[in-house]
Amino acid sequence: MLKAFHPIAAIGLLFISISALAADSSKPSITVFGAASLTNALQELGDSYSKDTSVPVKFSFAASSVLARQIDSGAKADIFFAADQEWMDYLQSRGLIDKTSRRDVLGNKLVLIAPADSNIELKIAPNFAIAAALGGGRLATGDPDSVPVGKYARSALTSLGVWNEIQDRLVRAENVRSALMFVDRGEVPLGIVYETDALADKKVRVVDVFPAHSHLPIVYPIALTSVAKPGAAKFVGYLLSPAGDAIFKKYGFKTLR
Repeated sequence: MLKAFHPIAAIGLLFISISALAADSSKPSITVFGAASLTNALQELGDSYSKDTSVPVKFSFAASSVLARQIDSGAKADIFFAADQEWMDYLQSRGLIDKTSRRDVLGNKLVLIAPADSNIELKIAPNFAIAAALGGGRLATGDPDSVPVGKYARSALTSLGVWNEIQDRLVRAENVRSALMFVDRGEVPLGIVYETDALADKKVRVVDVFPAHSHLPIVYPIALTSVAKPGAAKFVGYLLSPAGDAIFKKYGFKTLR
């Protein structure tokens, strides 16, 4: 026989549930400004960390240049995770990061990509025929005046002797994921992105990898900002843990520790 439902007991259960929810929501969230190429890996790491700790992790993904300028303009972030050293240096020179927390975390490779159904074949070498391969199309990469992937691309193409041929044929994307999408949608025949971005998109394929000596090493530094909440250091510690390493490697990054 079913027991009668007691309204006072129901109110008690409701009170307990609300209290539990209030306790979880009372934990301050951590805000991470991360380079666009880190999107997939950091989202998985954030979800895992929140599941284990009940601490919400919020992300803002964009080009490192955009994020650094936002922090410089007063945007509240606890952690900055950049795709090159220059934009971390930019914030450090302005006293906007805790320089004692700065660490070089990840490495990556620079690759030439094409749509998955493209028949373009190129071997990257000095004076390689990238302009001819473009035909009447253009090359997508980050804006080389500010976006890290674009700066690496300009350096590589310059060292290989082909920059002057294609500099006026660039699609200067706002970040690496935008450059990836131009190729993904078939709007351009070729693009230059990081290897990890190419691995994340089944609609593109890697034509070839740029020689490491053709550009500066691709290094991702991380640091707490000067206004970071106390709990932010724990999330950085999680990113630097073996669990963090495993997820970064899953997405194709090289860990530097």
